[in-house]
Amino acid sequence: MIPLCSPQQALLPTALALGSFDGLHYGHRRVIEMVTTNGPGIPTVVSFWPHPREILYGETRLRLDLPSEKTSLLEPIGVKQLVLIPFDQELSALTPEKFVDQILFKTLQARRIAVGANFRFGSNRTGDAFALQKIAGALDIKVSVVPILEDKEGRVSSSRIRSALKEGQLDIAKKLMGRPYRFCGNVVSGRGIGRGIGWPTANLQVDGRKFLPGLGVYVAWAWTERQKKPFRAVMNLGPQPTVDPTAPSAVEVHLLDQDIDLSKQKLVIEPVQKLREQKQFSDLKSLSNQIGLDANLARTILKADRTC
Repeated sequence: MIPLCSPQQALLPTALALGSFDGLHYGHRRVIEMVTTNGPGIPTVVSFWPHPREILYGETRLRLDLPSEKTSLLEPIGVKQLVLIPFDQELSALTPEKFVDQILFKTLQARRIAVGANFRFGSNRTGDAFALQKIAGALDIKVSVVPILEDKEGRVSSSRIRSALKEGQLDIAKKLMGRPYRFCGNVVSGRGIGRGIGWPTANLQVDGRKFLPGLGVYVAWAWTERQKKPFRAVMNLGPQPTVDPTAPSAVEVHLLDQDIDLSKQKLVIEPVQKLREQKQFSDLKSLSNQIGLDANLARTILKADRTC
């Protein structure tokens, strides 16, 4: 797997694609392709961490792809390293000229740079892609500015992917990303209520920085990092309105037709289709009956699915 490193640890010199590339959709890949083709410098993706808006405005920015996940996505498309630039107030105060000189030229020894046409950088976002061309050009660094990719629905963007996931539209998110959306979590102990009604579940602890789909019940594929074998599953994402309406949101996964000890393992989840919204049932028997209906529908859907 390609290394995830700081600017000081990077292999030099670099040919770098600069941006957050969250979701790594087709538009992002067009930018990255500019530095993975023949030319000077080690093909490198450079992003800020944490997101600048978290530092500047205190916003929470959940990621479609965490850095550790992104390395496995970047390697097959020719990237040799992912460099995260620590973003803080000091960095945010750099003028565009100083950012290019200190970070891109001196620290990363950029020979080539690629950005999207909407790229902004420097103090108060005063630098744009064409300012980058001018500043870097004076340092003999070639800068490629890639036009924004659009389809019949408009601009291809991370925001559209998030909106699709929030609405449970996994097919749209998959189309925009060119791959299935996935997340993972560590299996932790629950209260055993699912097992008590005949539907044992794995309770997942997911990284709080990961963007998750909208609340509801989903058909999904699931597999452990050890086995890699996909299992059919039903996932509940959200609170437990029948068992404990006051409990916080949770991720609960039931593997269909399997009895496997998943304790202390990491489970990878690939939601395929949203079945329904969450609902409060009158009793646990009614809940169990509905899960049975969900499970039968999930078997039918996954029988036709060929993503795993």
